[in-house]
Amino acid sequence: MRFADFPFLRYLPFLIAGVFLSQQGFPVSILISAVLIGLCWVIYAVFLSRKKNFNKLVPATLGYGMLFLLGLLLSEIQKIHAADSFDPSLESCDSYLARVGKFDVPKPNSQENILEVVQFKDSLGWHDSKGKVLIYHKGKSQLLPGQVILVDGAPETIPPPIFPDEFDYRGFLARKDIHFRQFIGEKHLLVDSSDTDSPKFWLERLRKSLAEIIAEKVPNPESRQIAAALLLGQKESLDREIRNAYAETGTMHILAVSGLHVGIIYAILLFPLKGIRLTSRQRKSYLVLVVVLIWIYAVLTGFSPSVIRAATMFSLLTAGQMRDRKPSPWNILAFSALIMIVMDPAVIFEVGFQLSYLAVGGILLLQPLILRWWLPRNRALEYIWQMTAVSLAAQLATFPLSVLYFHIFPSYFLIANLVIIPLSFVVMNTGILLLALHWIPWIGAGLGWAVNGLIWFQNWITRTIQQFPGGNMERLTITFSGMLLIWVLLIVWANWEWGDRKKLIYLSALLFFIWSTDQVIREVRRPATEILIFSGEKGILMDFKVGESIYSWNEDFPPEQISFSIEPNRIAEHRPQIPESAFAVEEGEVLWFPLGDFRFDKDSRKFRWGKDKPIRIEQFSFPNSWESLASDSLIANNGAFRIVF
Repeated sequence: MRFADFPFLRYLPFLIAGVFLSQQGFPVSILISAVLIGLCWVIYAVFLSRKKNFNKLVPATLGYGMLFLLGLLLSEIQKIHAADSFDPSLESCDSYLARVGKFDVPKPNSQENILEVVQFKDSLGWHDSKGKVLIYHKGKSQLLPGQVILVDGAPETIPPPIFPDEFDYRGFLARKDIHFRQFIGEKHLLVDSSDTDSPKFWLERLRKSLAEIIAEKVPNPESRQIAAALLLGQKESLDREIRNAYAETGTMHILAVSGLHVGIIYAILLFPLKGIRLTSRQRKSYLVLVVVLIWIYAVLTGFSPSVIRAATMFSLLTAGQMRDRKPSPWNILAFSALIMIVMDPAVIFEVGFQLSYLAVGGILLLQPLILRWWLPRNRALEYIWQMTAVSLAAQLATFPLSVLYFHIFPSYFLIANLVIIPLSFVVMNTGILLLALHWIPWIGAGLGWAVNGLIWFQNWITRTIQQFPGGNMERLTITFSGMLLIWVLLIVWANWEWGDRKKLIYLSALLFFIWSTDQVIREVRRPATEILIFSGEKGILMDFKVGESIYSWNEDFPPEQISFSIEPNRIAEHRPQIPESAFAVEEGEVLWFPLGDFRFDKDSRKFRWGKDKPIRIEQFSFPNSWESLASDSLIANNGAFRIVF
């Protein structure tokens, strides 16, 4: 393909670059960005007013520059909005009034909800405020959207990660404008319920009523969870066991409402056009209805990035059908991304957004190449081969990013998807009929049992594939440069037949050189001997690296916390999951470690070095990497420390 033939694909990197620099702290005010955009328009108008021809690079440079500045501008506006939603005074309040934002989500020992703060009270009285608080309560009655409650006590800010490579839960919630959390138990008082019937919460009530239909008609609890996830995008209550089964077989995208589900709905809605003759006007009216229903489904299922992407793409494809045109899918894909970034600049950092666009881009780029490997004569085999090509293309494009984030790769993803995707199509069709016809006694009950049985069978297949030997490759790592190299090689492969092969070879060689240099630098910087100290509230864990040998010592660090606090760093640094235990000599309340010749006081958490003094002592400080400390000893309070010898 020629890059010049896809204008929106050319515009997208410049808008993303502006957003990225702004989100990384590039200091450009809104006023300066707006003035520069206006100046670019003035310069462009001056060049247009000239009668003589001018260099085509001028308008192109101005256009790309304006897109870059627009990304900066939109991101800065969003950052100001996010700052306005954070009121630090809430941390020190005595109590606060807040409006319930949704229906309760059941958790193992409590109910989860989100409150929108209205006012708070301190020693000076009541003050207007705003912000969102993630709460957990054990109230006897359910909280309803629109209710206003009085909560005793102050919420706490969500802490940042204290260990390297740990999941940034605070950043995850901050992108949803949630900066506080609180376990309120039963310490809340209902103040007002007059707003529960407000049109503002009609969507929450609709989703709740549909979930109640599924709960009533589908008898098996596990099947109910899967049905709610498939049809409504409600996966908060999924059991960890079934969630892991789908994740380890590469079919987790089935449970997260995505472009696949929108495509199924789109196919169902377009099906009547194949058997009914309509006039041009009737056909266009029906297609408009299809677009409206697609967006209603997108809103109903939570408006996730992949759903918005798919709804936008199908809307544009439908608009092309109305005008008897077939627009480029690349332009449609890029245009939908532009719309999403304009609406929410920070969406570029969401894993769902990245994986969704990578998957579709991989399908568009690589599926035609894979299809050419084999031309089956049988229609059934052709259908299976097409599905295989789609799965392979999507997996090739997304697996580097999946490894970067999740460190796993499902070996049997192809087998699982070939079975589960068609089955989920049947489940969704039956589930939609259930939601539409549940009020008819015999039909509603029958459809409920049908959905229940189909999902039971789907879960059984998923668990069976999960038990296959070697089904899940774990603890995989990849560097950012390695990820870029893989993507460039895929692009080279896709363009090898029609592109400029010399340029493609140069590009591959350049990325390979960058990747190799990055690997060499990492190895040179890796110290021969170091100690990593992970100090939590309940205990301390130490990992020793001596040459190629890895040892560990656990001093009351909770084992259940290791998987999400320590394991990500062990994977990133290529340390084993269960290192060999280090040797220590007890000297009262002090431990002496011959391995590093240092002593550790368990009561004060103080480290005293022996003859071998550290070259440097570093402390992890989120979001920065490591900050050097100058000290002959160390008191390890909460946090992570690296001692390099």
